[in-house]
Amino acid sequence: MVKTSIRLCTIALACVVGGCGKSERGAAGGAAGAMKKSGHTEIRFAHVHAPDVNSELHYTAVTFAEALATLTKNIEAKVYPQGTLGSEREVYEGMQLGSGAALTVSGTAILSNFDQRIGVLDLPYLWKDYEHVHRVLDGDVGRELAAGLARQGLLVLAWLDGWGWRNLVTTKKAVKRPEEMSGMKIRTIPTPVYLAALRMMGANPTPMAYGEIYTALQTGVIDGFEQAPSIVVAERFYEVAKNMTETRHLFGTMVLCYSQAQWERLSADDQENVRRAAGLTQQKERAMAPEREAAAMKTLREKGVSIHPIDTSGWERAAIKLQDQLAAERGAADLLTKIRAAAKK
Repeated sequence: MVKTSIRLCTIALACVVGGCGKSERGAAGGAAGAMKKSGHTEIRFAHVHAPDVNSELHYTAVTFAEALATLTKNIEAKVYPQGTLGSEREVYEGMQLGSGAALTVSGTAILSNFDQRIGVLDLPYLWKDYEHVHRVLDGDVGRELAAGLARQGLLVLAWLDGWGWRNLVTTKKAVKRPEEMSGMKIRTIPTPVYLAALRMMGANPTPMAYGEIYTALQTGVIDGFEQAPSIVVAERFYEVAKNMTETRHLFGTMVLCYSQAQWERLSADDQENVRRAAGLTQQKERAMAPEREAAAMKTLREKGVSIHPIDTSGWERAAIKLQDQLAAERGAADLLTKIRAAAKK
């Protein structure tokens, strides 16, 4: 959990620091993400999930801040959860400008807005298991994608795991056969790859800001959404959506990024300590992934969520052609070839 020395900023505190209203706290208009006070550097660490360590984003932020605190007293990470410094895109755009947050953790899908080649990581039915993901991201593919993001002013400190494959979660209608997804309004991340994946599965994909999901489920604006089980638990989505179908259609790779502009303001010693903290965080976060996925599924059952198996073989076959198409459109066919080859090792 969060130590006293690591100041977790709730929404109320963020309002005091940056003024109320998310648009005013957006990254582009925020204060510098790294602030020096009498030789002490404070860096802002933003993410969009609830301040609950059942979420891999918040766990990563807290673990990084704690690791950094053990390595140095000269630099401190201050965590801003639940979008208090802006949406994911706002935060990344601010980081490009050297304002707002200094670092963030997110899924890689949002980053296709900055470098479309990274969309290859989010193709449907691409990943075999956690080890496959690690072989790819710790190898040539990870290095090439990190170089692409560096050209956009975003420094990759670590590639991380989503805590589980993404499944379909619905309110009223339980989906037990592939054809039952036809026409359902399913919220997903507003990127072309995610939208295409859900269309392939027969759904009506509905892009929507993350913070709007709970209310949209409550009011029936959407029939469901797709997400990893750990996030369903952390965000308490099980309160308004009582069905999960084990589609396991996407695996959410994650990334810990630092603003290149703000990185250059750090001393060489501080940069080294930040990198070491990121490495320690990666080890712990990855080790937790399979365990947290299984624990979240158990919790959902205990909370009254009905979990349904489903035959995904048809979707898996259709995904091969879609993978080829989407990778080619993003100039990432070479990366897709390497990812597929790594699955056979």
